[in-house]
Amino acid sequence: MDAEHIAGSLLAPMFIRGGWDALQNPDSKVKVAEPVTKALSGRLSFVPDDPAVLVRLNGAVQVGGGALLATGPFRRLAALLLIGSLIPTTYAGHAFWKELDEQKKAQQQIQFLKNAAMLGGLVLIAAGRRKRARRTA
Repeated sequence: MDAEHIAGSLLAPMFIRGGWDALQNPDSKVKVAEPVTKALSGRLSFVPDDPAVLVRLNGAVQVGGGALLATGPFRRLAALLLIGSLIPTTYAGHAFWKELDEQKKAQQQIQFLKNAAMLGGLVLIAAGRRKRARRTA
């Protein structure tokens, strides 16, 4: 088992669990996601206007990407998809710089930094070296 496989297996459950929650309970995330989803749908004509649809779509990407990350096939593609999902999720969901309450700010900062660490792991997986065929004598 190589390092990319171990890293993917350790990162995957967080995405699968979070994605499943977004699929099942999008309403709890819509209010936080709405400013980001409105900005995206306003700039990109193919992006749906309904934030609940985008929250569910993001959840589906996380579940699928997490499953691919854990099982191995298309690990780099899965990491890229999850990077694309994690950045707006982190920006919308953990904007600690907007918090006025110090306790909430500290909690959001921890979550932001946790997501940044996960992003780092995904970047390493996405940029991983291709296995070279060994020459046999």
